[in-house]
Amino acid sequence: MRVLPCGSSALLVELGNLDEVLGYYAALRADPPAGVVDIVPAGRTVMVVVDPAVTSLTALERSLLATVAVEDRRTGGDLVEIPVVYDGEDLADVAGLLGCSVDEVVRRHTAEQWTVAFCGFAPGFGYLTGESDWDIPRRSSPRTKVPAGSVALAGEFSGIYPRESPGGWQLLGHTDVAVFDLNRDPAALLSPGRRVRFVDASDRRNG
Repeated sequence: MRVLPCGSSALLVELGNLDEVLGYYAALRADPPAGVVDIVPAGRTVMVVVDPAVTSLTALERSLLATVAVEDRRTGGDLVEIPVVYDGEDLADVAGLLGCSVDEVVRRHTAEQWTVAFCGFAPGFGYLTGESDWDIPRRSSPRTKVPAGSVALAGEFSGIYPRESPGGWQLLGHTDVAVFDLNRDPAALLSPGRRVRFVDASDRRNG
């Protein structure tokens, strides 16, 4: 672990991998150091922002170095269920990549315990990580338009497109749940640490 300066009111904690980020972020959320106003996880780092009127970066660094990561980091966040119609254009391709049937892809995706690791790309887009080894490559040719609500996989992550945008993730299906709504407080449904369960809302009995 390394602690680096990040502007005049923040420090950046570099960690070895995403699992370490999840555990460290969970520990900070459970017991934040004095004066902390924001904690922002990413793929390999956690940025911690403080109010300079309350504490110093020197004191923050001491607290960060003394923080012990939470081991069972996937059970602390609240749970949201997302109904999904599994009709994505890339569903059959994903099944081929995994060497299984389409039904098995859906079963695995809905059985997985997903956790929002961090957010980025677009407002409301959460990078969800599971406990299984997905390792799904991005499409060789990204789409110029991916519909809002599309549920997708790329690498080790699953995600939900909050709005129509270009994208190269493999599309599994879609949801009507708005993951980003400016009329809602908070606007983003998915925040770091939150657990997500995908629920199959498809009707494949009729094809």
